[in-house]
Amino acid sequence: MITIKSKNLILTFFIACSLLATPLIVAQKKEEPKFKLVQFQMALMKKGPKWTAEKDKEAARLHAPYVISLLESGKMRIAGHFTDDTDVRGVCIFQAGSAEEAKAWAEGDPAVKAGFLVAEMHPWWAEDIFKKANSPLKFTTVYFAFLKKGPNRTEGDTPEIKELQKAHLANIKRLAEMKKLVVAGPFGDDGDLRGIFVFRVNSLEEAQNLCATDPMVKIGRLAVELHPWQVPEGVLP
Repeated sequence: MITIKSKNLILTFFIACSLLATPLIVAQKKEEPKFKLVQFQMALMKKGPKWTAEKDKEAARLHAPYVISLLESGKMRIAGHFTDDTDVRGVCIFQAGSAEEAKAWAEGDPAVKAGFLVAEMHPWWAEDIFKKANSPLKFTTVYFAFLKKGPNRTEGDTPEIKELQKAHLANIKRLAEMKKLVVAGPFGDDGDLRGIFVFRVNSLEEAQNLCATDPMVKIGRLAVELHPWQVPEGVLP
């Protein structure tokens, strides 16, 4: 598999978590150039109005060839489906010239056109660590965590929050050095979704246990939603 220097990964985690804890627009203006983050567009592929369990295979039959074509063209950097039963069926990450362009690509999916899926778009920032998938195409399971606003989240930049942020970053650095946490990045819109973590571990339970070590998760400032995510081998470090 492809590797990445841990110092670069840790810098990505640092800015990702800084954006989780501070106003997004201000933080991005200060940090984007320094850490060379790239803006991607993330499509959450959700169940559409015509989706049913019986239609899931038909949706996949329409969706898969289109995704492969976009991966081969470089317009889509990574895509994969969640293997648990959730309204979000999978995630596609685009590198486009604009949000509108990425949205057009997502809505060009035959499964979206047929009403089996709908694409919920979000700007997303991360270091560009994605590579071409191995050939022949094979899949591997990683664990995708949405970081959401927690029930005990308060806005502001108090001394307590600053100390919490330091502890949060120290824990992320530890997970990165353990080679457990391979991707992190913040969303660029100011919604309930704050960012993501992707873990390369042996089980969902292990990923849950690692998330539970996060100081912000412990106090309820952030909440975690975890999914098994099947992605092409070779794309992630």
